[in-house]
Amino acid sequence: MRRLFNGRIITRPSSSYQHEPAGAGESIGCIDADTYTHAMASQASLVLLLVLCLFCGASLAAKPRYLSVSVSDLPGSKDNVDCPPLKKSVTTSGNKVTIPAGCGIPSPPCCGDGSSVGRHILNHDISRLSTLLRRTAVTQGSDTPSASPAPWFPSAPAPAETPGIPPVVPVPLPAPGTPIWMPPVAPPSEAPAVTIPDTSGEYLDTLEFVVTVGFGTPARPSTVIFDTGSDVSWIQCLPCTGHCYKQHDPVFDPSKSSTYAAVPCGDPQCAAAKGRCNGTTCQYTVHYGDGSSTSGALSHDTLTLTSSRTLPGFAFGCGQTNLGPFGTVDGLIGLGRGELSLSSQAAASFGAAFSYCLPSSNSTQGFLSIGSTPVSGKAQYTAMIKKPAYPSFYFVELVSIDIGGFVLPVPPTVFTSTGTLLDSGTVLTYLPAAAYTALRDRFKFTMKQYKPAPAVDILDTCYDFTGEPAIFAPAVSFKFSDGAVFELDFFGVLIFPDETAVGCLAFVAMAQNMPFSIIGNTQQRSTEVIYDVAAEKIGFVPGSC
Repeated sequence: MRRLFNGRIITRPSSSYQHEPAGAGESIGCIDADTYTHAMASQASLVLLLVLCLFCGASLAAKPRYLSVSVSDLPGSKDNVDCPPLKKSVTTSGNKVTIPAGCGIPSPPCCGDGSSVGRHILNHDISRLSTLLRRTAVTQGSDTPSASPAPWFPSAPAPAETPGIPPVVPVPLPAPGTPIWMPPVAPPSEAPAVTIPDTSGEYLDTLEFVVTVGFGTPARPSTVIFDTGSDVSWIQCLPCTGHCYKQHDPVFDPSKSSTYAAVPCGDPQCAAAKGRCNGTTCQYTVHYGDGSSTSGALSHDTLTLTSSRTLPGFAFGCGQTNLGPFGTVDGLIGLGRGELSLSSQAAASFGAAFSYCLPSSNSTQGFLSIGSTPVSGKAQYTAMIKKPAYPSFYFVELVSIDIGGFVLPVPPTVFTSTGTLLDSGTVLTYLPAAAYTALRDRFKFTMKQYKPAPAVDILDTCYDFTGEPAIFAPAVSFKFSDGAVFELDFFGVLIFPDETAVGCLAFVAMAQNMPFSIIGNTQQRSTEVIYDVAAEKIGFVPGSC
């Protein structure tokens, strides 16, 4: 039979227990026989011990879980500078692509206007959220001027456009004027998908992520942001009849492409882009939340993903008037749910799905896969939620957050009443105020051994890890209504904005009038995020890049 004592389970055969009691001084487990006999003699004590054991068992069930890194693994560590280039193999859900592993390549200064990194991130996210909110079912694709910055954030000046190109880049890119050539990634026989490397766009003065693709025949390289919050893709094009900002690669010249064609006014894609007729040619315009914009001719041309995988007749904007702080990227690839996004246009050829893995640091690479791929058993899938007001966006139903084995005492309705957007372009994760407060307080409780540091603007919970050999932080995971769990990487919990030993909790409280929560790209780093549009589900595979 089984008895509980001091949180331990002691098992003895029934016959032995009845006829062969333990002798004096004999030890059973870690309890001596005298204690054992005394406990058996008192029914009240047995009940009390049982209650205590159940309480202790519950505590053990909530055993804290931690993530850790060596200080030498931090972005600004001297151990990550001047190391030799390496090669590593990154396995996606179905493809494998060999990518160079960068190490400690210095990043350009954050902010040309002298503002803090935290303020720079805030400026970006203000613009981003304003852009997202403009793209409702009513205004989506509208060419009306953008609204003022979102009212729930403190006012801040728009980020200034930084002239010039940073001298150091984290990944090798084609020299200007060189025809594009990308190593082919053989797709598995089960699905016609294609995988290309992605990287942080910091070296191009953007906080979003970029890939290099080719436009036209012959293909010319364009390094572009990829964005789950946009449908219309665009690049700068000659002639720049309005304005073209300075970009990384030579500006695309459609007259030199044998497969280029302008989209006529009567084409259904012109209506999808909310285009306007300029003679016989469809003119598109896209405005963004920071006041930037792009406009020009809606066009068709061949999109080259690798040297052997192309998408003929890809619809995109050939931007001839491009205004605002786009950094030095060449344009943007949309991955939203609208019919003009790359994922929608590629669905017939590659499958109605795509995935990406955002690299864990700004000096390494991840990948972007277009098309359906076989999925490993490690993927955790949750439903892709539709919101009629935002038909192009990807929502999930977050219901709880676990930090170090402790589930935040926040009702699920705190999250579900507004919904949660999964977004590749917002930097931080914005939570309902009650959830953020509970998360922050629990995080502080588990980080008492570290020296607090001053807030970095909106990043209000920071620590100075100088002199620490390693950093231990509580693991954080998101749980969704259907039971799926998304476990964050260490650098999805702590962000090191100045690439020093000062790290901050990478979450922010959203104001009450903000319409939805957002899971930003910091939390998605190193995880393959799979958008299975056909099956209307989103999968997470941690530790994929």
